[in-house]
Amino acid sequence: MKRATVDPQAVQVTGRDAHFRAGGASAGRPAVVYAGCLMLALSLAACTGGPSGGKTTAGATAPEPAATGTTAPGTTDPGATSPGTTATGAAGPDAAESAQDAAAALMKQKVSDALSRLAAGTPKPATAQVTDALTGAGVAPAALEVSASRTPTGLEADAIEAGVLQGTDCVIGQIRDGSVTVTVLPVLASGKCFVGAAA
Repeated sequence: MKRATVDPQAVQVTGRDAHFRAGGASAGRPAVVYAGCLMLALSLAACTGGPSGGKTTAGATAPEPAATGTTAPGTTDPGATSPGTTATGAAGPDAAESAQDAAAALMKQKVSDALSRLAAGTPKPATAQVTDALTGAGVAPAALEVSASRTPTGLEADAIEAGVLQGTDCVIGQIRDGSVTVTVLPVLASGKCFVGAAA
């Protein structure tokens, strides 16, 4: 039995090749369009940085935002303070106490200077002289208390004292025979520096 021979010129082409040839260029157009869109999307993502951390097409890094005064969402600024808290140096119990101590120290120096000048010329000054010396140095009259320079029987007092209210403190100054002593004591429960009525 003879095997049949096939003439290559007479064989009709079928299958995918035939479908492609029959469809012409339009058969492969969707694949070409898809590939073009994919290339365009990739090139745009490379230019704009996308999620790659700010890379540009030239390989350079886009400038990072300034770190000063900015924080990323969901993070906290270490220099900021949350409501109800105080930063270092802000107003608080310790800062208020330090300010009070500083004010009392300044007033103590002012009273000491004024009384020392007075005692240098008048070793046993009268009440009015102590009042004038301290108000002349800038002490508010409403904050000043001065003891009597004479007893109810008319005798000269051994010493004369002045008290200056400074916040929660009293700056107490005393002149005794020309010698001046100044100290800081807590204010009394009455809100005054001396017990009883001041002269």
